[in-house]
Amino acid sequence: MNIFEHYLKEICGLVKKNKNELKLINFNDFKNITVETPPSNFNFDLSTNISLVLGKLNNLNPKDLSLQIKNILKNNINDFNEIEIAGPGFLNINISDKAITSNIKDIFKENDSYGSLKANKTFNIEFVSANPTGPMHIGHCRGAIFGDVLSNLLIFNGNKVTKEYYVNDYGNQIKNFVKSVYLRIREIKDGEKFIDDKDLYPGEYIIDIAKKILKSKNYKHSSFEKSYDYISKQALKLSMEIIKEDLKKLGITHDKFVSEKSIVQSKILLKAINELKKNDFIFEGYLDPPKGDENKNWKKTKKLIFKSTLFGDDANRALQKDDGSWTYFANDLAYHYDKVSRNYNYLINILGADHTGYINRIKGAVSAISKNKTNLECKVCQLVKLLKKGQPYKMSKRAGEFISVNDLLLEVDKDSIRFMMLNRSNDVELDFDFEKILEKSKENPVYYVQYCHARIQSIFRTINYKPKKDIKINKNFKFNKYEKEIIKKVFEWPKIIKISCSKYEPHRIPFYLYELSTLFHSYWSKGNENENFKFIKDGKISDDKIIIVINLILVVLKNGMKILNVSLPNKM
Repeated sequence: MNIFEHYLKEICGLVKKNKNELKLINFNDFKNITVETPPSNFNFDLSTNISLVLGKLNNLNPKDLSLQIKNILKNNINDFNEIEIAGPGFLNINISDKAITSNIKDIFKENDSYGSLKANKTFNIEFVSANPTGPMHIGHCRGAIFGDVLSNLLIFNGNKVTKEYYVNDYGNQIKNFVKSVYLRIREIKDGEKFIDDKDLYPGEYIIDIAKKILKSKNYKHSSFEKSYDYISKQALKLSMEIIKEDLKKLGITHDKFVSEKSIVQSKILLKAINELKKNDFIFEGYLDPPKGDENKNWKKTKKLIFKSTLFGDDANRALQKDDGSWTYFANDLAYHYDKVSRNYNYLINILGADHTGYINRIKGAVSAISKNKTNLECKVCQLVKLLKKGQPYKMSKRAGEFISVNDLLLEVDKDSIRFMMLNRSNDVELDFDFEKILEKSKENPVYYVQYCHARIQSIFRTINYKPKKDIKINKNFKFNKYEKEIIKKVFEWPKIIKISCSKYEPHRIPFYLYELSTLFHSYWSKGNENENFKFIKDGKISDDKIIIVINLILVVLKNGMKILNVSLPNKM
């Protein structure tokens, strides 16, 4: 149950019912009217801006309107026991202890679905999609976790989600990858030295792949051209196994893998082009020469061009190279044509920081393909800076020229990586400080949240309490201010889920869990200052209300950490 939406509906309903008395003509469907948690310096549970919004719409004094609405609410909503007019016309509201216990009962009933809106939409979320030319590196890690947690978040909210990986197994990078493996095979078998070439892949993993291919009974050592098909098939298979294993170590699995090569070899691209031609989104012609260094090798060549400028791009985009072969964008257009044909309500692509300039053209392609019926959202994950004690940290590169996920996992555990990769919004750079992550203090968010759970389990062990599904609540409970702070924060959980889903911002989940855990630890610490606030006395719980409060925390912790796929240890 979302109490903010529940009370917003009640307030708006009463105001509409009394519109004549209030001299209200314009409602605008109550747009922009909210019920929120007031700032911490106000000792209230709820705050609404209804008088400000309707006052402006109807040319009425907000404070005068507030006084009238206040009286209507006091006389009609039993859950409200105190209402105050604040500032230019906000209404601050306290709900009764009886209403608090009633809402708590609803939370315990919902339990592992508390916060879910049961949205029931379909999503395709494409993320990682790293070139299958070696292990995942640190640059892929943030996007991988972001995509996985966003998927989990939308699933928790009642949606059906396909987690998809687009395998870029076509193009020059694959030829260079296969050549690298072949040369390592020659090095191992014939003693030829691996050549120094910036286009080749020098990592140790290439040697491992080469050794595995050599062990195969079906491999016949021959020239590069004759060996190409077999080596390509086996090397890509082995490389994808490495990537899938890296993802598994991070707690990530995909539902679907789509091969770029299979898209190219199918008739999907031609179908897409023919359809877009019919709608006048593709023409055959010439592009202006590129600016700067790229102009040196430019040739004026007639080719198929997508009218990307119709969709906010700064230039139209070629679908063919000078030699007539398809561009990467053309293949990507075909892939998204395939996605659209699968009839998802929403498509989401998680992109790296170097793909920002690519967004308008691919969003335009989806708009053109779907005739504006399918929305593609692109979320860019900015760079991760590795730090130690606040200073740049250079890890050893066991995979060659880059820091792999395995390198990272040798230094930090999976739970810490997942939590900390969401410690800031995806659209800003992230500082990943190894020193903080290894600290056992408030400065380490993942530790602080996990320690909250471990502390609660310690309380249960001490008093020999076994959590029950049916938790009895005394309707006469009067919660103290510290308990109320925690309860108010727990009440916010459905709102956090709603805004995180609507904005595709999963970083709000760890922020919220950290704030909730901080309130718990702070309340626990009060017992060290004042005997009256001790949770446990003589081996027994000091107050039955504490059991209610910590069980509420557990409901949200379990749901939140399940979305993050981060463990909740019972002991630390």
